[in-house]
Amino acid sequence: MGLLEHRVALITGGARGQGAAEGRLFVEERATVYVTDVLVEEGKQTAAAIGATFLEHDVTDPDQWRAVVERIVEDHGHIDVLVNNAGIFHWAAMTETELDAWHRVIAINQTGVFLGMKAVAEPMKAQRSGSIINISSIAGFSGSAPCFAYGASKWAVRGMTKGAARELGPFGIRVNSIHPGIIDTPMMEGFPLDEMAKKVPLGRYAGPEEVAKLALWLASDASGYSTGSEFLVDGGFLA
Repeated sequence: MGLLEHRVALITGGARGQGAAEGRLFVEERATVYVTDVLVEEGKQTAAAIGATFLEHDVTDPDQWRAVVERIVEDHGHIDVLVNNAGIFHWAAMTETELDAWHRVIAINQTGVFLGMKAVAEPMKAQRSGSIINISSIAGFSGSAPCFAYGASKWAVRGMTKGAARELGPFGIRVNSIHPGIIDTPMMEGFPLDEMAKKVPLGRYAGPEEVAKLALWLASDASGYSTGSEFLVDGGFLA
């Protein structure tokens, strides 16, 4: 028996990177998995490779959130896990951040998480169970001068997680955040990972499957008494 047998999971930004790794591991643990993304061809290929279902999905659009969740509930009668994984990175200091770039980062990284939690809240309340996992970042724990908008959005995810955990806890719904450090994903392409890893006590960067393992634990009954909490997967970077 898998850790997620009989459960239905939705993973945004699932075409590649951490989302794809989470989808693959969840399927291995017997979950029914839907991966969504705006990267349609990559998403279809990933879903076919791991045994998931792909849905095109812009996380900034409330109507698309409604359609995705309704589709899953129509297909299976319930939705048990949401991983708010979709996100973008923008490298610019506060004084160099253009307003259009700010709005785009906040729309995807922050508003997308809000819309996702809101979309699954009612079906999860009805079944009186569920696990929502919001992917934040170590940038949500410290000042992020070189990536100001990104850092601001990840601080927001941290706070929204705690607020939602208090609101949804009485309905048996858990809400937690994961804060990855230096992870080898397409979002980090072009960055000197080996050089950056020198600042990590464990002396290395991580692969996306290491984040996926933490997401699996939070999706499963093994973390049944954890909600409103922050989980670092950073090799000790913030220690």
